[in-house]
Amino acid sequence: MTTKLTGKAGLEDVVAASSSICFIDGEQGILSYAGHDIHELVRSVTYEEVCFLLWNRRLPTRSELGDLQSIFASARRLPEGILRLLRTLPSGNAMDAVRTLVSGLAHYDLEVVDCSPWASYRSAVRLTGQVSSLVATYGRMKTGGGAIDPDPALGHAANFLLMLKGERPTELETRAFDTALVLHADHELNASTFAARVTAATLSDVHSAVVAGIGALKGPLHGGANAEVMRILQEIGEDATAARIDKFVQDMLSRKVKVPGFGHRVYRTEDPRATHLREMSRQLGENSGNTRWFEMSQRIEAVMERETKIAANVDFYSASVYHTLGISVELFTPIFAVSRVAGWTAHVLEQYANNRLIRPRAEYTGPEYPQLVTSLDER
Repeated sequence: MTTKLTGKAGLEDVVAASSSICFIDGEQGILSYAGHDIHELVRSVTYEEVCFLLWNRRLPTRSELGDLQSIFASARRLPEGILRLLRTLPSGNAMDAVRTLVSGLAHYDLEVVDCSPWASYRSAVRLTGQVSSLVATYGRMKTGGGAIDPDPALGHAANFLLMLKGERPTELETRAFDTALVLHADHELNASTFAARVTAATLSDVHSAVVAGIGALKGPLHGGANAEVMRILQEIGEDATAARIDKFVQDMLSRKVKVPGFGHRVYRTEDPRATHLREMSRQLGENSGNTRWFEMSQRIEAVMERETKIAANVDFYSASVYHTLGISVELFTPIFAVSRVAGWTAHVLEQYANNRLIRPRAEYTGPEYPQLVTSLDER
C-alpha cells in the first residue's frame, strides 16, 4: 500500500470551508454573525434582521426590512396540499414530519430547479417563513386544534406563538421567543449546517440541502438536548428540594451519565447564548408567577459547576424558556430548525457562490493490500 492518509475523529478542529457568516472563539466565548457580536444582536435587533444579516452579511435598511417582512408574511400561509399532507401523516417523531413536509414544499416552489443566485435567495426566504408555519401548525394539530392563519401584522416570533397556541402572545413572550430564534440562527459548521453544505455542493436545490440539515439535526448528538433537559427537570419534580436536586445530578455523574445541556465541542467558557436564555427563563418565570423551573435549573447548574466545572450551553435554559411559553417538549428540536433554517440557507447560498464539490478522504484501516481473491469453493 503506497498511500497513507490520516485524519481526526469527527473532523474535530479540521477547517473544512471558508465562510464569512459566523465566527466563534471558543476560548473567549465569542459568537458573532458577520462580525456582529451575539450580545449586541440580542439586545438590538429582531430575528428577521438577523436573517437578512446572515444572507447578506449586513443589517437591513428600514425599507429592506419591510420588504423582507412582506415576503415572510406571504410565505407563512402554507399551500393547501401541504396542510392535507400534514393531516394524513401518521403519529410519530415530529422531526420526521418536518423533514417530510419541507421536502413536500419543494413541489410548490416554482423556482426549485433554478439554482441561480436570486432564485435560490428567494427560495431561502420563502422556506424560512414556511418552516415556522409548518412547526407551529403541526404542534397545533397534535393537540387537536385547527390550523390558524398567520397575521401579517405580526413578526416572525409572534406569528409562531399565535399559530401554535391560538392567542396573541404578550410582549415578553414575543421577546423571549425572538431571543431564542436569534441565538439559534447559526453556529458555523455544526453537523446539520455541514450536511446542508455538502448537499448544496453537489448543486442540489435549497430544499434538498435543508432536508439534509433536518436529518442531521434529528440525531440526539446534535438536536434534542433541551428536550432531555426538560425531561430531567420533570423527573426530578417541580416541588423537589435542593437536596433531591443535588442527589439526582450527583447520581448521574457517579454513573457517568452525561447531563444534557452542559459542555460544548467548541466553547471552553460559558456558551454566550446561555447567558441570555438564563435571563429569559428568569423573566418568564417571574412573569408567570412560577419560578421553580428556573430555580431548579439554577441549582443543577450550581452542582455542575461545583462538581465538574463544565458550563451550561444553549440547550440548558432554552428548556425552561420553551416550557414556560407553553410549548410541548416534542416541539423543542423542530423549533431549533425554525431558527436554524436561516443559517442553513445562508451557508447553502455561500456554497453556491463559490462552489467546489465536498469530497474528503478516509483513513483506510481495513485488511492489508493486496488480498488474494480465492475461488468460491476455497472460501
